[in-house]
Amino acid sequence: MSLGTFRGIPRNDLAHLNTSGRPDPDAVFHRANLPRTGLDEVPAAATGVMCSVALYLHEGDLISNLTFVSAGTAGASLTNQFAALYSPTGALMAQSADKTSEAWAADTAKTFALATAQRITKSGVYWAALAVAASTVPTLVGTVGAKPVLTGEGNLSQTSGSSLTATAPATIATPAFKRAVPLVLAT
Repeated sequence: MSLGTFRGIPRNDLAHLNTSGRPDPDAVFHRANLPRTGLDEVPAAATGVMCSVALYLHEGDLISNLTFVSAGTAGASLTNQFAALYSPTGALMAQSADKTSEAWAADTAKTFALATAQRITKSGVYWAALAVAASTVPTLVGTVGAKPVLTGEGNLSQTSGSSLTATAPATIATPAFKRAVPLVLAT
């Protein structure tokens, strides 16, 4: 058996990405949904729409912050911007404060501190989400992912909600596949 005892869908097993680009695993704890290579500029979700990306987290991880990185297009006329962490079932675990009109320049990492740090009690795929309301939503550093094709295979990136402002929805309701997969770092 080529997959050993693994019985899941290989594409959903994102654990191998968690050590990508770690400068010193003992000095800088983080989890990432993508390696640092092969990334490019991808569109974020439309204004007021949440984009959530699959992020494999391990039991015992303590997640306090979510960081997204803008690409070549800066945000303009920002009114709301927040990040949130969702459980594997899509239930809200914690969100950041709304950064309202705080500037977001091109090629800039922006860290969103969760209101309450989350201790992960079960290893699995969680959802790191970002919503920005602006006249120009910044583009993000990320990659392109394929639409799920196998039964039980999940999205790597998805959109949900509309007209979101300062508050993350209680659940990720009616997610829609999104080809662009933004990079997220959880610390």
